[in-house]
Amino acid sequence: MATADEVRARLAQVSAPDGRPVTDTGALSDILVSDGKVYMSITVDAAEAQAWEPVRAAVERTVRGTPGVTSALVALTAERKAGAAGASSSGGSSTQPVRVSGQGHSHAGHSHAGHSHAGHTHAQPPADPQKESSGLPGVGAIIAVASGKGGVGKSTLAANLALGLAATGLRIGLLDADIYGPSVPRLMGLRGKPEVNGRMIQPMQAFGLKVMSIGFLVEEEAPMIWRGPMVMSAISQLLKEVNWAPLDILVVDMPPGTGDAQLTMAQQVPLAGAVIVSTPQDLALIDARRGIAMFQKVNVPVLGIVENMSYFLCPHCGGRSDVFGHGGARHEAQRFGVPFLGEVPLHLSIRETSDAGRPITATAPDSQEAQIYRTIANSVREALAGRRNAARPAPRIVMEG
Repeated sequence: MATADEVRARLAQVSAPDGRPVTDTGALSDILVSDGKVYMSITVDAAEAQAWEPVRAAVERTVRGTPGVTSALVALTAERKAGAAGASSSGGSSTQPVRVSGQGHSHAGHSHAGHSHAGHTHAQPPADPQKESSGLPGVGAIIAVASGKGGVGKSTLAANLALGLAATGLRIGLLDADIYGPSVPRLMGLRGKPEVNGRMIQPMQAFGLKVMSIGFLVEEEAPMIWRGPMVMSAISQLLKEVNWAPLDILVVDMPPGTGDAQLTMAQQVPLAGAVIVSTPQDLALIDARRGIAMFQKVNVPVLGIVENMSYFLCPHCGGRSDVFGHGGARHEAQRFGVPFLGEVPLHLSIRETSDAGRPITATAPDSQEAQIYRTIANSVREALAGRRNAARPAPRIVMEG
């Protein structure tokens, strides 16, 4: 396998726009090599981004050509200098999409129909009620599933919400944008690497969903030691360089918190809405409030709040215990004037099916827990339809005499 030093030595052959070896410019990040996969970024001033894009492409080709390298991810991040005109509210940085190279075949734990084709998107229009433009060709609407802090079951909720929406007959995709803790591959029982054709990545397939995650491109236990610009670039690519179309809704499992990743999502594509996940206790609700306030500040509608781990159901006696308290998320929804979408219990069957890569909404659709997720999904769909109908101008009646 190649080492970081070997890759850097090869990159000395690549010239920067000013003619110097790219390795002498100070623009290259540390080079991360994991099992033949290489990850790195190039950070330049925003005014020079266009001139550096051919350099990024040359760096990527050179890395791919290094013996022992199987794939490469090279991010070009363009940061505005302090005080530069047009600096964004996210710290004055903008990004170019990450490029992912390499071949591979997806190996799903399940077989499903409905594969997408590489190199182009489908012109088939999205189904009602998601007809508004999402900023991605062939995708009707994009919704974010977010939480103010980690450990509240956001990814499990996102996966089961996507499956619940699919059960209503919609074409659904699931994007795992939790760069530092991608758990969707395990939740959906997926292994292996997605296929790459040219610049387009083919999403994996599971339970009728199109699925993509950074977890398909790195080892499960590999640490993601990425700075903010690399995270934003990766999310941009997973949005725009994956062959998602045709979809009615793309569900995005967001990283926890209220930082660069959330702002990038709001800036890169017009989000149709956000679903906030929280547990009932006060500490989690404090962070949920921050998440609601952040989405409201960037003009992303909050479709509602879900109280996860709302109560514990004993698998033996069926008794209920409010381990983390109860009703806190409902109260916050009322306080902020946003819908309360429902309560999901802390139940052994949800944990077991999630760990096994067989989410309960798909594998036990008649269970009480699956019905809870489906009810939440129906409420989200109705909220999206309500936004679409509210945006339409009222009909005018003209009396002619």
